[in-house]
Amino acid sequence: MPGRRPGPADRESPRLPHPTSTEIAGRIEDLYGAPLADLQAHAQDQPPGMLSALLGMHEDLALAEHRIDVHREHLARLIDSERQIGRHEVSHLLEASRRLAEAVAVRDVQAKSVMNVLHSLARVPAPAPPAPPASPPLPAAPLPAHSR
Repeated sequence: MPGRRPGPADRESPRLPHPTSTEIAGRIEDLYGAPLADLQAHAQDQPPGMLSALLGMHEDLALAEHRIDVHREHLARLIDSERQIGRHEVSHLLEASRRLAEAVAVRDVQAKSVMNVLHSLARVPAPAPPAPPASPPLPAAPLPAHSR
């Protein structure tokens, strides 16, 4: 519509796919230069920090993805083509749809949050090996003696 201001829905379209927990795991591995399992083991022995926060966010995202799968499968069973949908089943369909939408919203927030954190971080290059110690200066040559 001419003269219409774009709203939030317009800014989000077209919807871009959200990163999956697998992609996030890869980003964390790239950032820290180690496999996720090694990072998880290392984080358990350390005080809470950025690594443990990222690993927790990754775990939350993976859980949200799992919940989406569970609710999607439940909804698919409810709308099976051989199943009669009566008044009682409609309330179950609505509840399953609501739960699926909620799980997707949680996943979206989790993915956005962890991506924002990852974008703010950069891998720090490994420290350069220390320079070899400078050799001590050579003693000055003795000056020729002058006679008076």
